[in-house]
Amino acid sequence: MSRIRVLLADDNEMILAHVRTVLGPEFEIVGTASNGIEVVAEVNRLKPDVLVVDLSMPILNGLEAVARLRPYSTTKSVFLTVHEGQDFLAAAFAAGASAYVAKADVNTDLIPAIMQALEGGKFVSQSIASS
Repeated sequence: MSRIRVLLADDNEMILAHVRTVLGPEFEIVGTASNGIEVVAEVNRLKPDVLVVDLSMPILNGLEAVARLRPYSTTKSVFLTVHEGQDFLAAAFAAGASAYVAKADVNTDLIPAIMQALEGGKFVSQSIASS
């Protein structure tokens, strides 16, 4: 069975490097993007199974990028963000997210979130769900 193909999107290189370390052993990282315009272009070009995307990015934020992809892309979107408010959570799911993970929980929650998204479910970090 082929490995799950993941596109990473964040404007912070240190976050990208850490996420690559967390996901690298189990997933195929097909590329990265540092702004929302790149996200849309790279999802269209690479057709990853999953997009792990930050909410706050330059030019076009993650919410706007995911909303643009939603009508025609089968790529599952997993938000990885520092924003833990319920308004952000609701906006992410309204835009088309399958999962919402707090950056503080990346080591424990990102892989389960990706797997849940690929199975057609929804995932929210426990630290956010209980706030």
